[in-house]
Amino acid sequence: MNSPASNAQPSQWHRLPPAEAARILGVDPDAGLTADEAARRIARHGRNVLPEGRRRSAVMMFSGQFADFMIVVLIVAAIVSSLVGDAADMIAILVIVVLNAIVGFIQEFRAERALAALKRLDVPKSRVFRDGHWLELAAAEVVPGDLVWLEAGNRVPADLRLAEVAALQVDEAALSGESQPVDKSVEIPSESDAALSERHNMAYKGTLVLRGRGKGLVVATGATTELGRIARLLADEGDARTPLQRRLAAFGRNIAWLVLAICAILFAGGVIRGEDVTLMFLTAVSLAVAAIPEALPAVVTIALALGARRMARRHALIRRLPAVETLGSVTFICSDKTGTLTRNRMEVVRTWCADQGEETWFWRALALNNDCTWDADGEPHGDPTELALARAAAAAGYSPSQLAAEYPRLAELPFDAERKRMSTVHHDGRSDGGEPALMLLVKGAPEALLPRCRMLPEMARSQSEAMAGDGLRVIAFARRRLASLPANREGETVDVLEGELALLGLAGLADPPRPEAKGAVDECRVAGIVPVMISGDHPATAAAIARELRLLAPGELELTGRELARLSDAELAERVGRTRVYARVDPAQKLRIVAALQSRGEFVAMTGDGVNDAPALKRADIGVAMGRIGTDVAREASDVVLLDDNFATIVGAVREGRRIYDNIRKFVKYTMTSNSGEIWTLFLAPLLGLPIPLLPIHILWINLVTDGLPGLALAVEPAERGIMRRPPRHPGESIFAHGMWQHIAWVGLLMGGVSVFTEAWAWHSGSPHWQSMVFTVLTLSQVGHALAVRSERTSLFSLGLGSNRALAGAALLTVALQMAVLYIPSLNPIFKTVPLGAADLVLCLVLSSAVFFAVEAEKWLVRRGRLYGEHGGN
Repeated sequence: MNSPASNAQPSQWHRLPPAEAARILGVDPDAGLTADEAARRIARHGRNVLPEGRRRSAVMMFSGQFADFMIVVLIVAAIVSSLVGDAADMIAILVIVVLNAIVGFIQEFRAERALAALKRLDVPKSRVFRDGHWLELAAAEVVPGDLVWLEAGNRVPADLRLAEVAALQVDEAALSGESQPVDKSVEIPSESDAALSERHNMAYKGTLVLRGRGKGLVVATGATTELGRIARLLADEGDARTPLQRRLAAFGRNIAWLVLAICAILFAGGVIRGEDVTLMFLTAVSLAVAAIPEALPAVVTIALALGARRMARRHALIRRLPAVETLGSVTFICSDKTGTLTRNRMEVVRTWCADQGEETWFWRALALNNDCTWDADGEPHGDPTELALARAAAAAGYSPSQLAAEYPRLAELPFDAERKRMSTVHHDGRSDGGEPALMLLVKGAPEALLPRCRMLPEMARSQSEAMAGDGLRVIAFARRRLASLPANREGETVDVLEGELALLGLAGLADPPRPEAKGAVDECRVAGIVPVMISGDHPATAAAIARELRLLAPGELELTGRELARLSDAELAERVGRTRVYARVDPAQKLRIVAALQSRGEFVAMTGDGVNDAPALKRADIGVAMGRIGTDVAREASDVVLLDDNFATIVGAVREGRRIYDNIRKFVKYTMTSNSGEIWTLFLAPLLGLPIPLLPIHILWINLVTDGLPGLALAVEPAERGIMRRPPRHPGESIFAHGMWQHIAWVGLLMGGVSVFTEAWAWHSGSPHWQSMVFTVLTLSQVGHALAVRSERTSLFSLGLGSNRALAGAALLTVALQMAVLYIPSLNPIFKTVPLGAADLVLCLVLSSAVFFAVEAEKWLVRRGRLYGEHGGN
C-alpha cells in the first residue's frame, strides 16, 4: 500500500474530492487500512494526542523539595552550627533534611503517577473501518488514512475530509468561534481560500457532532490538526487542585504564620533565659519545619487519586478529582431507569393463553411473527421487544429458527403506528381442498387487536388491564386461517384481512430491575440519600418498577413530564422534595429537576447518556454518565463515568467517597495533633523553668518518622462501620468540624503535658537520661495516637490491628527506628541520645500510653453522644 503524504498540505484537503484524498492517503475506502499499515503509520506520525505542556521531571521534583524557605533557613543554620564547632549536628541535620526531601519527593511522585494513571483510564473511543470491518478503537490510535464513523454525541477524533453525510451537524464553537451549529456536506467549497468555518466538507478534531451521521477520512492527527496547532500555543493545565486542597493550602499558610510567631517567641524567650543563641535558632527553625503542615495538599492528592483508582476498579471512573471528595455529600441521586436501575433487556415476564387448545399456536406466534435475525452462533439480533418474544418462545421449547423453516413466511404487513399491529402469513403445512393452507398471525397492542377478535374470552380484557396496571407492556396475539393470499394488501383489504381473528393470548413484557438495585436503594435510604427515578416510560411502568425496588413509598409522589411542564419553578421546588418517580420526562426537563433540588439546598447526582443530557450533567453537583451506552458529549460533561451503567455502582462510589474523606480527616487530625504536641512541649518547658526539652535533631526525626509513616498509612484505612448509616456531609462543612479542632487542641496539650511531666520528673530526679526520655515519650505517644485515630468512634480493641496492616507495620517500624537511635551506639552521638534502662523505658511506655487511652475515652464519650454534638466524630 502506498505511503500517505505526511499530513501534507493540510490547508488543501477541503479542495480535494474524497476519492482523490483517499488516493493521496494510500487507502482503499472499501477495505480501510490493514492493522499492519496502521501500526506503521502510528510509528511514523505518532499517537493522535495533543501536545502537553512540559511535565516536571523526577530531578526537578526532588530538587524542588529544597526550595522551601524554611528548609533553606535550616540548612544555613546547620552550616553556621558547624562553623562554631558542631560538625556532627550539621551532618545529622542535613541527613534528616535529605530524608525529608526523599519522603516529600515520594509523595509528590506518587501523586503525579496516580493522576497520570487516572488520565490513561479516561480514553475516548472512535469507530474506525479497518481490514473491512468497523472496530471501536481508542481515539489516540487513529492514523491518517483511517475511515471514521461519526454520529450524534461523538467528539470528532481527528481532522477529517468528509466522504458521506446524512443530516450531519457539528458544533465548531470551540475551534472556530462559530456560535451556530454547522451543517456539513461532502461538496467542495466554491471559494478556493475558504475560511476554516466555511469548509463544510471537513470535520475537525475536538468538535462535537450534534445530530446526523457521517463518514470521513482522517487527514491529520495529533499536533498537525487544527486543534493541535492551537494547543501548541497553550501552556500546561492550570491549577487542578480540588477545593479541599485549596482550603488546606490556605489553612497551612495561616498556620505557618502562627507557628512562626510561636517560634519567634520561643527563640526570644530562650535567648533571654540565657540559652545558646545558635541552639535556640536551630530549635526554632526545626520546630517551624516540623510544625508547618506544608505537605497536607500533596497527601490529599495521593488519597484522592488512589481512591479514584480504587473506584475505577469498581467500575466508577472519576473524570474530575474534586468529585471524590464531594461524593460523600450527595443527598439526592436522580437515576435513569433503563439500564441503570433495570437490566436494559426486555423479558416476557407473564403470559396468558385464551384457550388451552391454542397454547401451541400462541408460542408459535411469538416465534414466527417476529423480525429477529439469528447469527451463525445462534444469537438473536433485532428490536428489544422482538428479542424478548423470541427468547421466550425458545425457552418454552419453540425454536424460532426451526419454526421458520417449518412454517416459511410468505407475506407480511409490517407494524405501523396507525394500525398498531403486525401481520405475517405462513404456510402451515396442511392442505384444505387441494390448496395449501395458510396461517395469518397477528400481534399488536391489545386496544388495537382485541376488538378484531370474533370470540373474545371474558378474561381477556381484565388480564390485559391487570398486566398494564402492573407496569407491563402488553402484546396480544391472534390467528386466522386463510385459503389463499389476497390479491392486494392495501386499504380495505388489510382491514378485512386482519378481522375475524381468533385470540391466542397475551404476553406481558418488562425490563426487570437489576438484582443488586433493590439493595442499593435500601442502602441509599439508610444513608440519608434520596433515590429518584427518571424515566421516559409510561407512568404505570415507571411506578411499578419503583415499587418493586422499594423506591416509591406511601405518601411519596409521582410526576409526569406533562404535569412538570405546567408547574412554575417555585411550584416545582415545592414538589421535588417529595417526588420519587418522574415519568415521560424529556432531557430538557432533567435540568429543571436538578435546579429545583439545588434551590432547596440539596446536593444532586444526576445520570445521563445522551447529548441532550449534557446540560443537566453539568448543572448537577455530580454528573454521572453511562460508560457503555453514553455519548462522548455526556461523558465529557460528567464528573463520574459508570463503566457498567449500574445504579449500585453509584452507591458504591458514594460509599468510597465517604471513606476517602474520612481518611483525609484522620490524616489531618493526626498530623495537626502531632504538630500541636511538639509545639506545646517546646513552649511549656521554658514557661515552667525547665531546659529546652528537645534538640533540633529530635524535632526533625519525629517529623520524619512519626508524622510520615503512620500518617500515610491512615490514608488506606478501611471504611468505618456504619459509614452508610449516617447522613450526608454538607459540602460546605469544614474538615475541622465534629470536634476535630477540640481534639487537636486538647490531645496536643496532653502530649505536651505528658512530655513536660517526663522532663520535670527526670530532671528533678537528677537523671542524665531526661532528654532521651522526653524524646521517646513524645515519639511513642504519637504512635499510640495514630493507632487510636483509626476510627472516630470505634475502639481499636474492637477494630483489631490486622484490619489496617499498613498502619500496624508503620507503627512497628517507627518504634523499631526509635529503639535504634536509643540503643545502637553509633547513632547515639548523632542523635544526642543515651540508652535507657528497662525501668526508664517501661516508664516511657506507660506515660506515652496516656494519650492512647485518653483518645479511646474520647471515642467512648462520642459513641454515647456526650461529646461534639449528635454527629460527633461522624
